[in-house]
Amino acid sequence: MDSPKNALKRISISLPENLLYQLDNMVEEKSCDSRSQAIIDMIHQKITQHRFDYGDEIMAGTINIVFDHSTPNLQKSLADIQHKYLDEVISSLNVNLTQSQTLSVILVQGPGRRLKKIADETTTLRGVITGQLLMNSAILPPVHPLPPLDY
Repeated sequence: MDSPKNALKRISISLPENLLYQLDNMVEEKSCDSRSQAIIDMIHQKITQHRFDYGDEIMAGTINIVFDHSTPNLQKSLADIQHKYLDEVISSLNVNLTQSQTLSVILVQGPGRRLKKIADETTTLRGVITGQLLMNSAILPPVHPLPPLDY
């Protein structure tokens, strides 16, 4: 009888003693259930990054930026980019941090290379203080692309 696709398989690895010590410290500091859980999380992150770097499959993530909202035309430029990539931009949230700084979290889904392009266009605008595209190992239910309009 075949085992379920997500059944756990036991493997054995050898690690340098110093690396094992660091792993155990991380497991304790992050309150992971076990070494196995910590290693599973790290493998998920690396596979997600690999898929993003080398593939065009549909992925989900967030573009997180902090920007100076007093920069002329910056908010319009940010909105224009989100409209330009309407198929990929699912939602955005802005939070005013200070009198001049805003945190924006933009939820995106689409081909990995296209998400990187959107993030690059967004994070390089004048007035963006910091920005980063964060990819997730879990994929949202497919919403990309939008269906064609019937009018």
